[in-house]
Amino acid sequence: MKHSFWLLAAGAAALACGLTLSPRLDALPPPFINDAAIRGEVQADGEVRAMPRTLAEYGFFLDRAARLPDERLIAYELNTPLWSDGADKLRYVYVPEGEAIRPDADGLLQFPVGTAIIKTFAFGEGADQRYIETRLLLHRADGWLALPYRWNEEQTEARLAVAGARIPITTPAGETISYRIPNKNQCKTCHSKGGAVIPIGPKARNLSAGWLAEMERAGMLTAMPEGHDTLPRWNASTRGDVAALARAYLDVNCAHCHQPGGAASNSGLDLRWEQEDPHALGIGKPPVAAGRGAGGLRFGIAPGDPDASILAYRMQSAEPGVAMPELGKQTVDHDGVDVVRRWISEMPLQ
Repeated sequence: MKHSFWLLAAGAAALACGLTLSPRLDALPPPFINDAAIRGEVQADGEVRAMPRTLAEYGFFLDRAARLPDERLIAYELNTPLWSDGADKLRYVYVPEGEAIRPDADGLLQFPVGTAIIKTFAFGEGADQRYIETRLLLHRADGWLALPYRWNEEQTEARLAVAGARIPITTPAGETISYRIPNKNQCKTCHSKGGAVIPIGPKARNLSAGWLAEMERAGMLTAMPEGHDTLPRWNASTRGDVAALARAYLDVNCAHCHQPGGAASNSGLDLRWEQEDPHALGIGKPPVAAGRGAGGLRFGIAPGDPDASILAYRMQSAEPGVAMPELGKQTVDHDGVDVVRRWISEMPLQ
């Protein structure tokens, strides 16, 4: 089977969680991936559930705790990951049998209908690690659907949370927050471009060449995309190419909204990696609306002066109405702020 090389990845993921691949008392019935649930089609019981009630209904995992992925789930990591209050994230993609991902002319990945992108948010380490939510992106015939699933206290089930939820969490930095599971509409806010829901994480430029090559060899990727593996591996302590780190951080954490067609396109900012126009990046650019979020500052980015830059001001705030990004965080990512401030500080004065 073309997916079999990922069984090793599943085993490694299990061992990383302190688990083994031996049978479990809480194992599910013989596993199958429920393609009908992914596609929103008629299922085995004759029903159509547009939004399946539990994560287990999809058959992605071999156990109820979702620590043992089916071998057809393909684990992946991002060069520069999106920051979410320090949460750990376990990422998988499922490509239906006989289908393959195709790169487009811009080097972006086009996933076939029937694809599921799975991301679980967790806090804690080792035996103390707890799953908080699992977010799904399901590619159906009429487009992508984003759904959040909330894990119970017993860590045995994740149920659909259309209305979202608030959960008290202590972050790795020791901050106590009211963690927000987004509601279905908030999922669409970040994953929207031109009014359509799209994946924002697994872009070719943010995936390793080795991972993409394995996908191509397994027949799940039709060709190596242009511009792949160009975002740097995130390491906030790197003192080398600070500009590349900062641009990658903004691309991953901000550009899904701040780009043409994005939810914040009216800001006039385009923070995508490929954008080269200084004004579009905010350099010397006045804000479209000089409200409270601008902090009385004149420019998105004031070269050489992060303290005079709206971009840095909003990133280093956790205050609602000021903080950026608006969704997906309750605290300040000090490492990300530091990298962006260093980038602005090193810009030549204009």
